[in-house]
Amino acid sequence: MLTDEHRLSFGGSGLGGLFRKVSAKEAHDLLSAAWDAGIRYFDTAPHYGHGSSERRLGDFLRDKTGHVISTKVGRLLSPDPAPPPVVHGFHSALPFKQRYDFTHDGVLRSHEDSLQRMGLDHVDILFAHDLGDPDAGTDTDHHRAEFLEGGGHRAMARLKEEGTISAIGIGVNTIEICEELVGRLELDHILLAGRYTLLEQRALERLFPLCEAHGVKIVVGGVFNSGILATGATEGTTYNYAPATQPIMDRVREIEAICARHDVALPTAALQYPAQHPLVASTLIGTTQTRTLLRNIDHFAAPVSQTLWQELSDAGLAPAA
Repeated sequence: MLTDEHRLSFGGSGLGGLFRKVSAKEAHDLLSAAWDAGIRYFDTAPHYGHGSSERRLGDFLRDKTGHVISTKVGRLLSPDPAPPPVVHGFHSALPFKQRYDFTHDGVLRSHEDSLQRMGLDHVDILFAHDLGDPDAGTDTDHHRAEFLEGGGHRAMARLKEEGTISAIGIGVNTIEICEELVGRLELDHILLAGRYTLLEQRALERLFPLCEAHGVKIVVGGVFNSGILATGATEGTTYNYAPATQPIMDRVREIEAICARHDVALPTAALQYPAQHPLVASTLIGTTQTRTLLRNIDHFAAPVSQTLWQELSDAGLAPAA
């Protein structure tokens, strides 16, 4: 499903106006820049702008071929007659509200609703979104039971068996739910956001060996850990959407110093580090601005000496793949 052509991919949260309002023209220009740069894998979700990301992505891709699309299940949208101006950080949201539903029927409805929002007859990959996430409130027996005993996973597997989609997985920010499900359920991919980066490699301890044993590939998101690996250890920077602590700032300064000795920009190292691991099938880059997208594409392609990775590994900062 995901090949070398998809090593760099487009994350669609920005299309829903994450952190700032994004016009339809800005979204189209952003997608055009990604397409013209050769990106052919696009990820989205109902959560991103309550459907606006899916709608804008579908409008752009409808007449194109040769691409891969993933979207997500686990949330259902319904009309909201009085929506707030900003919902869950999205400034360009459609007038809907959401509720979690990981059941068999909820998954099937979510898939069908996504196709209707995008105006497409199929997507390629479905991820169960934010299952087992303490921040999302889905780390409960109820939500697990919906997905496991309530048939959510069975519905995804059925869609794959019927040929409606090509691959299934989970899209999450937490390692624990991945370790719980890999080997227990059929999974092709895990979209893992912020948990395998130049700054954080706990996934290497147990999750990656499990994935290797069961043939599960990783799509990496959140490579900048919400900011600090893009900006460096500067005043006011964030780590995992919260102010960076002093130990995190100190660790990033160590990484920056080693990168500087090799004349490599910190964002270049941050984008390229996860992609070296053989389990990583794709690296998502998401933004609301075309200039940032193009800059990150350049970072991903910039030359990096193997000696940089070795020095980071020797310093105990980033184990070699």
